[in-house]
Amino acid sequence: MLLSLLATAPAWLSSILLIGAMTLIAMAGPVLVRRRVSLDRLRLNNEVAGFTFATVGVLYAVLLGFAVITVWEKFDEAENAVAQEAAAVTTLYRLAEGIGGDSGTAIHNGLTRYIKVAIAEEWPAMEQGKESHAVTQALKSAYSALMTFTPGDARGAALLAEALHQLDVVTQTRRTRLVMAPGTVPRVLWFVLSGGAVLTLGFTLFFGAENLRAQVMMTGILSFLIFAGLLIITTIDHPFAGAVRVRPEALSAVLDDFSAAAPRD
Repeated sequence: MLLSLLATAPAWLSSILLIGAMTLIAMAGPVLVRRRVSLDRLRLNNEVAGFTFATVGVLYAVLLGFAVITVWEKFDEAENAVAQEAAAVTTLYRLAEGIGGDSGTAIHNGLTRYIKVAIAEEWPAMEQGKESHAVTQALKSAYSALMTFTPGDARGAALLAEALHQLDVVTQTRRTRLVMAPGTVPRVLWFVLSGGAVLTLGFTLFFGAENLRAQVMMTGILSFLIFAGLLIITTIDHPFAGAVRVRPEALSAVLDDFSAAAPRD
C-alpha cells in the first residue's frame, strides 16, 4: 500500500516522503549513537567496520543499479508497446479502406471505438493495475468485423492476412501494457532493496569520526543517493500511474487522424 501511494503521488510529495524524511532520519542516527556510545569505543570499530562496509556498500550498489536499469527498460518497453499499438491500429485502419464495403466500415467503427474507450476508460483503469472490459469488447467487434470479409481474389487474401497480423499486433501490445500496469518489481525485491538500504545506512553508525558534523553530512549524502535511487524505481515501476508515466498521446494522435480522414471515407 505504501509503495502504491508513493508511485501514484505527485513527484514532490514522493521526494519529500522518501528522500527528505528518510535522509533526516539517517542523519539523526550518528547524533543519537554518539550520545550513548563514546567516540573512543566507536573508533575501535573503524578498521573492521570499514572493510565490511565496503563489501556491503558494493553489493547494495550493484543491486540498486541493476533494479534501476531493469525498471527503466520496462518503462521504455511500455512506451514502445503503446507506440506499436498506435501504429498497428493506423495500419489496420488503412487496410480496411482497401477492404471496403460493410466489412471495412465495421472495422473503422470498431477501431475508432477501441481507441476512444482505451483513452477514456482503460488508461484510468491501468493506474489501478486494472483493465477495461469495454476495450476488450471493442477489440472483439473489430475481430468480428474482419471475419465477415470474404476475399475473392489474391489481393483480397493478402489484405485479410495482413489485417489479421496487424490486429494480432494490437492485441499483443495491449496485453503488454496491461501486464506492466501493476508494476514490474516483485515484492521480494522490494524487501531486499528496502532492507539493504537500512542495513547499509546502519553500518555508518559503527564508525566514529572526530568531527561529528562531517559524519552526519556523509551519512546524509549516502542516504540521499540511496533513496534517490529507490525513488526512481518507485516512480517508474508503475509505467501508467504517477507523475512519470506513459500517456496515450500516440493513440490520441491516431484518433485525430481518423477524424480528419472520416469525411473522405
